[in-house]
Formats: sequence, C-alpha cells, structure tokens
Amino acid sequence: MMNLPTSARVVIIGGGVVGCSVAYHLAKLGWSDVVLLERKQLTSGTTWHAAGLIGQLRASSNMTKLARYTAELYAGLEAETGVATGLRQVGSVSAALTAERLEEMYRSAAMARAFGVPVEELSPAEVKERYPHLNLDSVTGGVWLPTDGQADPANIALALAKGARQRGARVQERVRVTGMTKAGRRVTGVDWASDDGKESGHIEAEMIVNCAGMWGHEVGRMAGTNIPLHACEHFYIVTEPVEGLTQMPVLRVPDECTYYKEDAGKMLVGAFEPVSKPWGMNGIPDTFEFDQLPEDFDHFEPILEAACNRLPMLATAGIHTFFNGPESFTPDDAYHLGLAPEMDNVWVAAGFNSIGIQSAGGAGHALSQWMDSGEKPFDLGDVDIARMQPFQGNKTYLFERSKETLGLLYADHFPYRQKATARGIRRTPFHAQLLEQGAVMGEAAGWERANWFAQPEQEREYRYSWKRQNWFENAAAEHQAIRTGVGMYDMSSFGKLRVEGPDSEAFLNYIGAGDFSVPVGRIVYTQFLNSRGGIEADVTVTRLSETAYLVVTPASTRLADQTRMERLKGDYQVVITDVTAGEGVLAVMGPKARDVMQAVSPGDFTNDTNPFGTAQEIELGMGMARVHRVSYVGELGWEIYVSADMAGHAFEVLHGAGQAHGLKLCGMHAMDTCRIEKGFRHFGHDITCEDHVLEAGLGFAVKTGKPDFIGRDAVLRKKDAGLEARMVQFRLTDPEPLLYHNEPVLRDGQIVGHLSSGAYGHHLGGAIGMGYVPCKGESAVDVLASGYEVDIAGTRVSAEASLRPMYDPSGARAKA
Repeated sequence: MMNLPTSARVVIIGGGVVGCSVAYHLAKLGWSDVVLLERKQLTSGTTWHAAGLIGQLRASSNMTKLARYTAELYAGLEAETGVATGLRQVGSVSAALTAERLEEMYRSAAMARAFGVPVEELSPAEVKERYPHLNLDSVTGGVWLPTDGQADPANIALALAKGARQRGARVQERVRVTGMTKAGRRVTGVDWASDDGKESGHIEAEMIVNCAGMWGHEVGRMAGTNIPLHACEHFYIVTEPVEGLTQMPVLRVPDECTYYKEDAGKMLVGAFEPVSKPWGMNGIPDTFEFDQLPEDFDHFEPILEAACNRLPMLATAGIHTFFNGPESFTPDDAYHLGLAPEMDNVWVAAGFNSIGIQSAGGAGHALSQWMDSGEKPFDLGDVDIARMQPFQGNKTYLFERSKETLGLLYADHFPYRQKATARGIRRTPFHAQLLEQGAVMGEAAGWERANWFAQPEQEREYRYSWKRQNWFENAAAEHQAIRTGVGMYDMSSFGKLRVEGPDSEAFLNYIGAGDFSVPVGRIVYTQFLNSRGGIEADVTVTRLSETAYLVVTPASTRLADQTRMERLKGDYQVVITDVTAGEGVLAVMGPKARDVMQAVSPGDFTNDTNPFGTAQEIELGMGMARVHRVSYVGELGWEIYVSADMAGHAFEVLHGAGQAHGLKLCGMHAMDTCRIEKGFRHFGHDITCEDHVLEAGLGFAVKTGKPDFIGRDAVLRKKDAGLEARMVQFRLTDPEPLLYHNEPVLRDGQIVGHLSSGAYGHHLGGAIGMGYVPCKGESAVDVLASGYEVDIAGTRVSAEASLRPMYDPSGARAKA
C-alpha cells in the first residue's frame, strides 16, 4: 500500500531534477506537507540522459546569479545527503571560428566581469594550451571560464530528493496524476493512480507545481493552464576509452554546433544542430521510462564529421554509444517559471531547453522563495511563464518553432536577431500596407512589427552582425525624420487594457502610483509598484469617461499586467478587458506633426485645446479617431487610436497627406534609438520589479500625497533613507563602437555595474547606454564628478554621464 496523504500544502508533479529541486527548497524553507509525485522512476524522463554540464555565465545578471547558486548548491549536496553528485570543476573552453563569434565571446567575457564570474579571453595559441587535442584550423580565439564544470545529472536529482525527504517531504515514485479538480481560478486537488493500476486516490492541495518536463504542456492543459513547450530529439555519442585521455575542460565549438566532455577516459560529443527534429507530436507513450529514441545517423553524420576534424583523436576512437533522447524546448529558449496566468495556485518550473541540470538548483531556489512570500524575490522576467502568449500553446506553432529553438542555443546570438520559424501569426491592421511600403518585420509577443523600412532596391531582410547591420543607415534616416521633420510608426501591438466600472478610479489609485482622479481626457504616465517600491508595470493611463480608463502597456507584458491587475481586484467593482486587437495605433511624431494632423482633420490641435498629456476624439479623413498627445520619442506628436475597421482608411489618409510635409515611415528600431536619447526607461531592461522607482529616476510619476497605494510605504522609506543607486545615461565619446546591453560600467577604473539597455544616438552622435550606478551616501554632484568608461568586448571606451536626458532635458519639444 502507498498510504499517500489525502491532503497536502503543495503537490509537485514530476520527479526530474527540477521537481526534486523545488521539493528540496520548499522543505528547506520549513514547508511541511510537501508531496512530489513521479509517474515512473525519478529522473526517468529527460534528466537521466543529460550531459551534466554546469555553466555559470547566462545571458542576464539574475540568470547568472542563479547559475552560480546552482554550482554552489551542488558542491555541498554530497556532504549534506551522502549522495555523490560527481561534481568536478574542470573549467570550460569556448572556441570561436569567425570574427563575429569571437566578438560575441569577448562581449560575453566583459559581461562575465560585470557579473563577477571569473573569465579569461584566449588567443588561438592559448585555446590550444588549454585544450591540446584541438585542431586550430579556423580558430580565431576563445574564452576560458575556470569555475565551469560537469556533474552526474541523475545523482544530483537523487541527492535533492534525499535532502527533501530528510526535511519531511514525501517523494513518491510510480504514481501518475490522472486529473485535477478545480473551483474557479484554483486547482483544489489531484487525482492519482499507481503505475500498476491497483491503487488510486485524491489529494487535496493548496497549490500544485508543474515540473513535468516534456509532459508539461499536457499537465498544464489538465490544470487549465498554458505551458508552451515541445520535445525535440537531442543527439550525442560516447566513444570507447581513448588511450592516455585524462581529465579535460568542457569544450564548446558553437560554430560547429558541438560540445565535448571527457568522462572516465571517454569523450562525449553532443550537438545543437540548426534544424532539429521535433518529437512526440501525438503525445508521449504512457510506457516511456529511461527510453531512447531511434538512431538517426544520417542526421548526426555531418556534425560527427566536423567533430572528427576538430578533435582528430575521435577519428580513431570507436563509438561506444550513439544516443538519441528527447529534451523539451520553449518558443524563446528560456525556461518557464512562476505562477501560471490562468490559475491562482498553479506554479510552473518546466521547459529547460537542455540546460536543466545547470538551472535546476537556482530555479528551485527562486520559485520556492516566490511561492513562500507571494512576490518574486528578484526580476525573473526572462523566464516568467506570464511572458507566454495564449496562442503559443498551439501544437502546430510549437512543432514549427521547436525546429529552430534547439539550434539557437549554439547559433550566433546577434543583437536584434529575429526568429525565422512560426511567423506571421499576429498582424496589426496596417500590416499589408506597411509591407507595401518596404517594412522589414520583427516579432514581439507574436506580433509582426515593422522594425525598419528598406529602400526600393534594398534587400528586405536582416544581415546580422555585432557591428553596424545593414539597416543602420535606414534607422538613422528614420530617426532624423522624427527629430527634424515628421515620422509615422505603428504602435498597435502595445497592450491596451480597458478598466471600467463604478470603482475604476479607486482601483487604479490603489494599484498605481500616479493620481487617477483627473478629468476625462487626461493622460497619466506612471508605474504600478510592488510592496518594495519595485516596478511591476510602466504604463500610460487615459481617462476615457467617468467610469472607464485605458491602460497602455508594452506588448510583451500585456498578459502579465492584466493577470496581476485581476489578482488585485478584490472587492473593487471593475471589469478589465484586453482590447489590444480592437484598435490600430499610428504615432505621428516630429516638429511637423501638427501640420500633418491639421491636414487630415478639422480638429483643434493647439496647446489650448489639446495640450501635452490629453486625449480627444476627432474626425480623421472620412472616419473617426481618438488622439493621445504623448510621446515615447521626445517630440511633438500624437498617438492616433482608430477602430480596426477604419484603420486602413486612417493609414491611407495620414500617409497620403503626410507626403506634402515629408512624412517618413519609421520602425521600432528608430523608436528605440529616439527613446534612449531622451533617457526614457525601457520596461524589462532599465526598470523591473527589483528596481526601486526612485532609484530609476521616476519619482515625478509617483504621487505620495494620495492615500494608501501599493508601494507607497516603500517610496516614503526610500525618501528617508536615501538612494543606493541612480539610473545614469551614458554617451560614448567615440562615435564608432555600439552598445546593446550588459556591458560593464567602470567608475574611476572600477566596475560598478552594467548597462541595462543600449542603442545608437543618431542625433547625439554616439552610442547611448542606460545603467544603474551605486551611490549610497552620495549626492548627484558626487556621482557626476567621476570619470566613466564602458567595457566593450575587452576595450574600455570613455563615456559622458548624465542624470538628466541628454536630448532636450527640459522636455520643451514634446510640449511645443
């Protein structure tokens, strides 16, 4: 008899390394009544066949912190549990075969310095010194990460499970979750059945955690949640013992899609090939347990051929194992963590894109803290499940996208790189018209967005590079049109949430830091804060009537923002509706914007009738529109909201009339370069839930004079205690180098932080970056009295620093 409990505080579904980590960390926080259910045996899904690489450098500072936590956790597990984890800190060498890849690696090395990860840039000769077996043909250089390592994946999971059990958690194998009971937005319990079919039962649960790996999508549907992931086939070989082979660092040659690991005198060679093989389209077999997939030597042969050339010793080593096993991949190659948007007690940790072993410790740690306190412990936007759009759970979409995402792990991680598969799903009302005019599309939250406009004879696609890309001059011309004439761009993809009801004003005054007790037609720019004064959303809110407001938010955070608002609704009588697709939005921006508006409408666009920060209904051509006088680019302009049925007409009228005033169609890249010159913050980069609104320099948007709102106390405390960091705008004095984000910032020669965002300031004549500088006990004058540099791929470039916008610091241009 299994004697499973009939109730639990939490039921964790899935006994791979991630599920075991979540159980371990919850038990460590003192949670009792933790139950983990595994359908077969622990690790029998994908954990058991993982390569077990432990890397510490990730794409953002918080993901790197979590990877470092993982390595430290694994180092102590054996002493704590008595289970050997096989952890060896052998270091890793990454070798580049092109100049572009070397720049990527050297930029990563600079980022590692900013994040406190030991790193060394290598010349080709130094790569050979670190890895003598390597054929140096085409090698341009590399990087050495001494604290990287390798471990035994299955034993790590078993050690975590043992640690969880030692603290009172119940870890039960051979029990399958067969269904769930629900009430409203909560799962109330799980139905289970034993693997042999002889026993079944029900466990009431306060919450559940979906750690079901490649079954995550299916378990998600069972819980009424959307968990977009798809299994792909992942190949590696293990050689026969190689004579004289001793302990070696992990080796990665991403330009050949390969990684190499020495283990007990044998070599493991694995690959992340550019076009992968999705698996399990019709579901995963019920019997799946430690299963291998059929060999496909034809698929792997080109990789192996390159590997034998790169490591000549492989050519004479026999193949002991040809392995093919499934791994789950998400649409953006970032794992899923957090509270599922559709339910209020369903948590997720799944879809680890082949980096589950090196992520599991940190993911379990972060999720357990979030579950325990009810607030994210720090910014997890990269991996928050709420970033996924509802359509991304579509199986056909996941099948198509997963062909690309496996290979993207080792593809060049160029700035502005767009996904090539599963495109064209969400289109704004202006999509066809923009394409006719030469638009080159990018994608955000599934929306096709015009990023730049090609010249008539120019190819309409990206040519990626770490240097100036093929659209650099196009974006520069669009930028200058906005600064000196007039530009028009499509903002339809931005999230639009209608908040309506008798309590709409009181509700917004409670969740938002601004003052929403304003006349109809007034626009409020502000933030929604958390209890620590961190920024959960960056919004503009327009009062449409006595009982209705429109909240505008970034495209990629619309679902997260709406979900959070719904959870905070309580007893307020309000209805929150996503109306994003109902209206097209065109921004007409620049010194000549008023001339264009007056050419298409009899409306009054003067400062007396339509000053900055107000909206009005107008006639536009032969139709109707609502115009909002705000700007994300720092110029005179209007955002024009048109119902979807009249959007095509509005575009024709505006574009046609604009020609007499030199109107230029612009893309998202130009919007971004204009906003960074103006020092406007970018949500998700410059401002997140862990950045205090005052340190972000947004105190002007917070009205502490009004009664209690979320975050008010934290704002007042920070005012008393003083700032510990300030958001600073930087301009490189050399006009040539480019900034993207995460470049280290040096103050008087010492690394003090990193850039949160970067882009080129075409008007200011150099790359512009934003970033936080620690300043405890210092005045603004002190901060600016220092000398600043930015480390770009190992080269320090001097930078001017400013706490006020470098472009139009008084803000007069938008109010002209």
